[in-house]
Amino acid sequence: MGDRLSQALAPRASWLMAAARLNAVDVVLWALRLLVVGVVVAGTIGTVVKARYDAAQWVDFVVFGLTIGAIYAQIALGYTMVYGVLRLINFAHGDFVMSGAFAGYFVAQPLDRSGFLQNNPVLGMGAILVVSVLTSTSIALLTERIAYRPFRRVAGLAPLICAIGVSFFLEQTFRGMFGSAVKSYPSPAWERASFDVFGFHLPRVDVLVIVLAVLFMAGLYLIVQRTRMGTAMRAVAEDGEAAALMGIDVNKVVVFTFLLGGAMAGIAGVFYAFVYKQVYFFMGFTPGIKAFGAAVLGGIGNIPGAMLGGFFLGMVESVGPALFLDGLGIPAPYQLRDLIAFTLLIMVLIFRPQGLLGERMARKRA
Repeated sequence: MGDRLSQALAPRASWLMAAARLNAVDVVLWALRLLVVGVVVAGTIGTVVKARYDAAQWVDFVVFGLTIGAIYAQIALGYTMVYGVLRLINFAHGDFVMSGAFAGYFVAQPLDRSGFLQNNPVLGMGAILVVSVLTSTSIALLTERIAYRPFRRVAGLAPLICAIGVSFFLEQTFRGMFGSAVKSYPSPAWERASFDVFGFHLPRVDVLVIVLAVLFMAGLYLIVQRTRMGTAMRAVAEDGEAAALMGIDVNKVVVFTFLLGGAMAGIAGVFYAFVYKQVYFFMGFTPGIKAFGAAVLGGIGNIPGAMLGGFFLGMVESVGPALFLDGLGIPAPYQLRDLIAFTLLIMVLIFRPQGLLGERMARKRA
């Protein structure tokens, strides 16, 4: 009789003990969760009831979300690879994107004026991407050799401050060389056209950016997973000292990591410029910060996680304002897309700091 009574009271006792362990911080966090869920649910219901957007507009939101998400994913790969190998947040990575966009601009303009970009789009885009990648990769390698390598064995905040200093140096250098005025990327006729899919008009530039970005990211993933240097990268990311004892040249691995990250930054810079049509010295800051958020969202140091985080952040940023805020009666909800993006990042940092795919990597290292 006593055993049955104790078994019946055990769940209630454990619940009371858990309730007793709750503190003010736990209560606030749970209230924050409920508030965010309530806003999302109420906003979604309000948007659906209002029915202000038709199917074509929702398709536009989704396509643009995939487009900007693909760009964020490419930039996030540079953050996550450098962090995985060096445990360093390379805050200058967004400026590598800016440098690639500038280099592509100075190739795209004469090609557009001559008509070559319109008449030979494949060769024209290939030339723009090659010059952009060479520029951003060169700057990334110089940054690693001059700025980061001396701080590789330094603990504390010095490497982080160095990264921020490199970012300001690159921005002000490009400002001094090319001025602070906004420069416009060319817009050839083939780019302004659209594909008709099931009655929906999909902008050609968005489709090209998504397809090419996925192909480049797949190529990078295969390099990391299927090549000797990629295996060395993963070994250094797992344990740098043990990898060095096994004969792996850590310096060569770090250089290769910056090479890959710089190449993806240059490609992303051209894609970002063709989507937004603007190039200026400070243009790398916002996509860089958002891509860093995407890397954290997916699990910093995890390559598939960076890709997933980029696409997820792009979709939330594009679809979220119309889906969550318009139903609440907020005017001009699309102007608050950055608020939604960074709120999502804060929520992930609070409730799942290891990221969406970070747990699997943590278990492997354990």
